[in-house]
Amino acid sequence: AVYNGDGCFSSSTGTAPVTVNQAASTVSVTVDPTPSVCGQTVTVCATVTAVAPGSGTPTGTITFTGAGGLNTTVPLNASGTACFTTTTLETGTVTAVYNGDGCFSSSTGTAPVTVNQAASTVSVTVEPDPSVCGEAVTVCATVTAVAPGSGTPTGTITFTGPGGLNVTLTLDAGGTACLTTSSLTGGTYSATYNGDSCFAGSDAPFDVTVNQAASTTTVSVSPNPSVCGQTVTVCATVTAVAPGSGTPTGTVTFTGAGLNTTVPVNASGTACVTTSSLTNGTVTAVYN
Repeated sequence: AVYNGDGCFSSSTGTAPVTVNQAASTVSVTVDPTPSVCGQTVTVCATVTAVAPGSGTPTGTITFTGAGGLNTTVPLNASGTACFTTTTLETGTVTAVYNGDGCFSSSTGTAPVTVNQAASTVSVTVEPDPSVCGEAVTVCATVTAVAPGSGTPTGTITFTGPGGLNVTLTLDAGGTACLTTSSLTGGTYSATYNGDSCFAGSDAPFDVTVNQAASTTTVSVSPNPSVCGQTVTVCATVTAVAPGSGTPTGTVTFTGAGLNTTVPVNASGTACVTTSSLTNGTVTAVYN
């Protein structure tokens, strides 16, 4: 303090030490929306204010940490607020640490975060459809998030349906699982997503059309030629025509050359009849 003097007194100077410490601060945290669902866009804000008798607007940065590996530092704006937007929050607590500046000391604020499972949906493709019996068919199921959720579901898909189908497969990185089989029959099937920590399970029914495959029948006669009254074995073997596959079942009816008999097909797809009453002519084998 400098006294500037007057007509009677000369100027003089005096001093006094002044100490101004950092003022205390406080941090308030908001999460919007809360609760949210997995993958939903969420905005987290922290506002730093002075604690009386301090005043003014703190400057500097806020460091946010929390579940799911959250660790990000954001500068305060002119109002003393820092915000960030994310789709990767997990249930837990968000901690906002104000890192202080020359005028305000650091402080910490927290807010609870609830992130529920997002809904999911399953879409199914069947290729080829329709198919024929024994044809290799690929069934793929893709699981996607339902807004406002986002991200790629993980986990497993269970395919069930006629003929005892019950197969569980792991989703790939794109959220898809595929099953290739040649044993489908016509009917309604189901692809069930079993859910994960982030996405709720879901289910999609789908129809499969499987038509009869073509078959071919070959006939053998042994011995041939024979003599009248000789024991002769006539066999017919039934095979699938591609793209069909598998072993046909059922019966074969033999006619001609004195024959008229129906014989069941064995496990190898063959039916045989033995007779000593053949006559000259043509044996016809009809797979039924």
